[in-house]
Amino acid sequence: MSEPERIWTEEQALSDDVGKKDLIKFLQDHASKEFLANHKLLGSAKNVAKTSKKDQLVEAYKQMFDTKAFKDAAQDKEFDEMTAKAKELKMTEKPKEEEEEEAAEAPKYTKQILKKGDGKNFPSKGDLVSCWYKGMLEDGTVFDTNISDGSKKKKATALKFKVGTGRVIRGWDEGLMTMTKGEKAKLIIEPDWAYGRKGLEKKIPPHATLTFEVELENIE
Repeated sequence: MSEPERIWTEEQALSDDVGKKDLIKFLQDHASKEFLANHKLLGSAKNVAKTSKKDQLVEAYKQMFDTKAFKDAAQDKEFDEMTAKAKELKMTEKPKEEEEEEAAEAPKYTKQILKKGDGKNFPSKGDLVSCWYKGMLEDGTVFDTNISDGSKKKKATALKFKVGTGRVIRGWDEGLMTMTKGEKAKLIIEPDWAYGRKGLEKKIPPHATLTFEVELENIE
């Protein structure tokens, strides 16, 4: 999409003449989905307005033009695909008391380093990581991967998500935070830290131990 017209100056946007919903509608009409997600601007304008401050919206308006983070159909499709992948790997949320019990648990995965990383840059909770991966059942069946045939990564899309925030299964969250940038590792994850007793419909049976080959490409 071409660059939209900057219909308000920063001063005008801060004035009472421009409401929060006006700013939200403009941003949702013209900004990329990734930009909107990073600024927590996805969803109905009414709900976004409840959780957003006017000065934050004006700053987002300014940043959209400064960084040229405009709506782009191809990029938005890629963002939707990455979000869907992350949701697919997400575990069902557990009650708080179960989470507290898990905090004291021994790790329920094992890790084997296949390729060393830089040995310095470890992701911290909340960092945006980019990964290439292949997921396998115990019999070696590949149930999911984002690496295209021939391993030509430039034709595929790295999975991006904020590590340590429950966006993916716990085995991934815990395992990735022990890896450094550029490292490739094999994670063998027990059911409790994978998809548990339910499994994942049509892909993963109940009580399945899963093996993932994961390469930590980047940390932001």
